Amino acid sequence: MGLLLLLLLLSVFTASSGEDAFIGVNIGTDLSDMPSPTQVVALLKAQNIRHIRLFDADRAMLLALANSGIRVTVSVPNDQLLGIGQSNATAANWVTRNVLAHVPATNITGIAVGSEVLTTLSNAAPILVSAMKFIQSALVAANIDSQIKVSTPHASSIILDSFPPSQAFFNRTWDPVMVPLLKFLQSTGSYLMLNVYPYYDYMQSNNVIPLDYALFRPLPPNKEAVDSNTLLHYTNVFDAIVDAAYFAMSYLNFTNIPIVVTETGWPSKGDSSEPDATVDNANTYNSNLIKHVLNNTGTPKHPGIAVSTYIYELYNEDLRPGSVSEKNWGLFYASGVPIYILHLTGSGTVLANDTTNKTYCVARDAADPKMLQAALDWACGPGKVDCSPLLQGQPCYEPDNVIKTHLMLLIHIITRWLWLMGPVTSMELLPSLPQTQVMVRVGFREVVVEEMAPL
Repeated sequence: MGLLLLLLLLSVFTASSGEDAFIGVNIGTDLSDMPSPTQVVALLKAQNIRHIRLFDADRAMLLALANSGIRVTVSVPNDQLLGIGQSNATAANWVTRNVLAHVPATNITGIAVGSEVLTTLSNAAPILVSAMKFIQSALVAANIDSQIKVSTPHASSIILDSFPPSQAFFNRTWDPVMVPLLKFLQSTGSYLMLNVYPYYDYMQSNNVIPLDYALFRPLPPNKEAVDSNTLLHYTNVFDAIVDAAYFAMSYLNFTNIPIVVTETGWPSKGDSSEPDATVDNANTYNSNLIKHVLNNTGTPKHPGIAVSTYIYELYNEDLRPGSVSEKNWGLFYASGVPIYILHLTGSGTVLANDTTNKTYCVARDAADPKMLQAALDWACGPGKVDCSPLLQGQPCYEPDNVIKTHLMLLIHIITRWLWLMGPVTSMELLPSLPQTQVMVRVGFREVVVEEMAPL
């Protein structure tokens, strides 16, 4: 509903080495106003997101993804893991219901069996590999095992002594699980799924890890981290963790298993104990991450080897328990409005929010102030635009012309989002006001500026 209202609001103002690595996005659903599957798929298409990971195998979402071409990793939730790991028949039924019912129309390419099982559900660890093998057997029986890979995401905390990476090893407590698990991945041509969160490594380092190093910002050579054993230079936390996983696998004599990062990101808001959970840092991390991955840079240990990566996550999840930051990892609000405009260019690139366009919209001089105020109220309320920069004392507060200037800034944000949805031709401002059951019509004119900078 929020997305529909936003489209109504804006529907009339004018603004003229092997496989390459990919960027995907996780889709969580702990939202009080979760968009419909159709709306989710529309946003994915508009943003050129071609790879997603679901935390379940929701039927409605998989049906909406049919014939989209989007490559989907579905998941066996942790609460179903014990049943599947103890029964081949249960695993086969799960595959029949959640995979065979949807392929080939829906392009399912991966199954994540559980999530961070070793660190969050240790009682299920003994049956984890069995669950993966039972799922694999069902895929083999259906003759689709070559197109759908089975793995399980791990928290990076299963790696001990992660720096220098060459000294890293998996927690030996889990050797009885990790060795057969890695054998399974190797024999099936699958990959190690790893969740990599430089934000948490930075937060827990007691200022040992510099913020720039966590955010992929350029470092002078004397600030780079050097592995004293290999003399490899590390310019960011992400690469160091991925290489630590490579070295940990090699410690167990597995040297040819690729890594896919199933979760990474940076929160855009935190509480008083999380001062670096900001919009600017989230934007910097994810923008630099996307460029780093898509450049096929690889890592210092394996330069040029793809490390495909899924950003956590598509939407802010306001219903997630825990700290403020737990609810603010998303790239978009539920309405589809971006939380920030990524520093990327190029219309063909995933999430390429081009900020070089120099046209935006402002209210006409003759616009009715009451109508402008109504539009402002909608945007900051049901429209779910973050209006905090417009508050008194904040950088975008304009006391001399509050309504017009503030609405202009909000429209600037929202028009950016609309441009990502496709060409914008002729639009007017038409907010729906349920309180008064009227439609407000406000005209806009174009303004050309030398430089555009997102809030």
